Amino acid sequence: MSRLVKGSCLCGAIRYQCRGTLEGFFLCHCSRCRKDTGSAHAANLFFTNAEVTWLSGRDHSRNYRVPGTRHEKSFCTECGGAVPCLQMEGSLVVVPAGSVDTPLDVRPDAHVCHSSRAGWDDDLNEVPKIDGLPG
Repeated sequence: MSRLVKGSCLCGAIRYQCRGTLEGFFLCHCSRCRKDTGSAHAANLFFTNAEVTWLSGRDHSRNYRVPGTRHEKSFCTECGGAVPCLQMEGSLVVVPAGSVDTPLDVRPDAHVCHSSRAGWDDDLNEVPKIDGLPG
């Protein structure tokens, strides 16, 4: 089933929409995803048969591929925010879930590369939760 998501980067210079078949929503814990997000994992939507329409700021989008690997990401040159990345010669579109502005009615399918997760990424449900910033 075709699905439409709309999103933007952190500064709003890039706005996009992606329409296609959502094949999966994964949280990847590999070291490359942790490095390129600066967090415990990357959260990405994977679309096939997809078309990305750049509503604004296409000229601010850059792509980086780790040499010798399939790992790549696209980002805004103004703010560094993650934006959709066309991979496998355009047959796969990877959309960073955090860049999506429309409500997502799906939950992640799985944690992947879970054995590579950061040591501090265990038992996070036990960490106190604060609404807003700490005092």
